[in-house]
Amino acid sequence: MPTTEVPPREAILNHLTGKSVVKEQVYDATLDVFNQIKEISHELCNDINEMLPENLSRRVRLEYRDRGKFEAEIKVAGDVLIFSMHSDVFHFDRGHAVWKAGYTGRDPYNAYCGVISVYNFLSDSFKYNRNDDLGYLIGRIFINKDKHFFVEGKRQEAFGHRRFGEKPITPADLVSIMETAILYAIEFDLLSPPYELVKLATVEQMNAKIESARMQTGKRIGFQFSTDDVLGASA
Repeated sequence: MPTTEVPPREAILNHLTGKSVVKEQVYDATLDVFNQIKEISHELCNDINEMLPENLSRRVRLEYRDRGKFEAEIKVAGDVLIFSMHSDVFHFDRGHAVWKAGYTGRDPYNAYCGVISVYNFLSDSFKYNRNDDLGYLIGRIFINKDKHFFVEGKRQEAFGHRRFGEKPITPADLVSIMETAILYAIEFDLLSPPYELVKLATVEQMNAKIESARMQTGKRIGFQFSTDDVLGASA
């Protein structure tokens, strides 16, 4: 039998009352979770600082900073973790493992997700305005309209895609995700770049370095950033 085409206006109305509504729900759910991350980040910094010896240098204490509606920052000694919520809603290509779950098969709208990314930078990169320095994506939290979630990232296997659809995200889950990210950043050491990569420098680079310590830096400059960055740990 020939397929009956849906008139354009009817198709538009279907999308507006279906997909577009779902995307708005996803955005609201993701923003709510991100605001929880901000609150928990502040509390987590205070809790850990209270556990540190009083005579410990303030430079190694945790500091929380709200960077606006879609960003928050935790400074951990020489590292900075930036939590960044994307303002758009994403879907997954058909090759993604998330489609293997019955949860998405029952309702394809369940696969629409907001994304909160976790980046690891060196704190000196911001202190000295080294705009060419590199940061590393160490985690991504995917949130759908019902606040069901999964996490991609370093050492986040406990919240992998296989658990997508089991339950909504909780404050306890967020604490675990954040503690894992903080610990990974601390143990993810800055490596000296290979000699061949840095044996030459221009006068401009030297002048810039003298002015404000500007020379591109990152924890793995010249090395592949992969699953074995921390010895003895899973990615």
